Amino acid sequence: MYSIKENFQLAGFNTFHVAAIARYFIELNDESSVRDFLKSEMRDQYPVLVLGGGSNVLFTKDFPGVVIHPLIRGIAVESEKGSIVCLKVGAGENWDGFVQYCVERNLGGIENLSWIPGLVGASPVQNIGAYGMEIKDNVEKVEGFFIDSGKKFSLSANECRFAYRDSIFKNDLKGKVIITRVVFKLNREPVFNTSYPDLLKEMDEYSDTTIHNIRQAIIKIRKFKLPDPAETGNAGSFFKNPVVSEERCSELRRFFPSIPIYIMHDGSYKISAAWLIDQAGWKGKSCGKAGTHKRQPLIIINHGDATGEEIYQCSLKIRKAVMNQFGIRLETEVNII
Repeated sequence: MYSIKENFQLAGFNTFHVAAIARYFIELNDESSVRDFLKSEMRDQYPVLVLGGGSNVLFTKDFPGVVIHPLIRGIAVESEKGSIVCLKVGAGENWDGFVQYCVERNLGGIENLSWIPGLVGASPVQNIGAYGMEIKDNVEKVEGFFIDSGKKFSLSANECRFAYRDSIFKNDLKGKVIITRVVFKLNREPVFNTSYPDLLKEMDEYSDTTIHNIRQAIIKIRKFKLPDPAETGNAGSFFKNPVVSEERCSELRRFFPSIPIYIMHDGSYKISAAWLIDQAGWKGKSCGKAGTHKRQPLIIINHGDATGEEIYQCSLKIRKAVMNQFGIRLETEVNII
């Protein structure tokens, strides 16, 4: 069973802290309550939005339907083989809490994803990544329910169609599923990834390389460079780093020799969106009650009481400035409601 709250304020359920009213708000604490909701008339009467930690969403208006807040908890060993351990994790578990859980048990694979806000259930949707790691490399499968049929699903990592900050859950299955649990593959003999310059430099402060030290280094870096959502409303990186072909990369380098470009595994090239925004004059710039962060222009912040629409309009101005200067269209990483 579950309780239904009407005309529910969502300001405390999104990290931008913008005010928005949900017509109905439902917390689902176990799979039984998910099944009960999917059998109810509300499923067909109203649009449904699944909202986890709200760390990757911007509400520009009230939501006229049902907001589902999954709070399924639990971490359990599903299988062990040699050094590989598979953990089944509830969608309602705090992401960074789960990373800490793994590090404390010397289970490597996600330590570079420390200090990322949000819940576990959202991690495969966004294919979260940082400091050379993406969650796709550790997801074994994703479980949940189809909203329209109420049937349960289990998708392998390959079936999730992971790509850079992308997955099937942002495309074909967007708004069509409730994720309940994610199975992660971890390693008791971790392979360290400290290739990113900031992390490599910070690791000089430690006598040896361990997943615990990598986690501590990344937390220190992120706390210095990024605003705490608890204190300053934001949703992390607002835009994706643009990905271009080799031909386009060569063209950009001719006109902008210092542009930071990184080659990806598939042979395409990723450009630093933060650099583009900075060069377009938007680093630390205010736009009414919103603006970009003084250290990281990729992050749009709420200066206090900005509306979601004001933040969105600020993002449009940033996109226009980058397009005008570089001919590059920035894509949003944040889900705009």
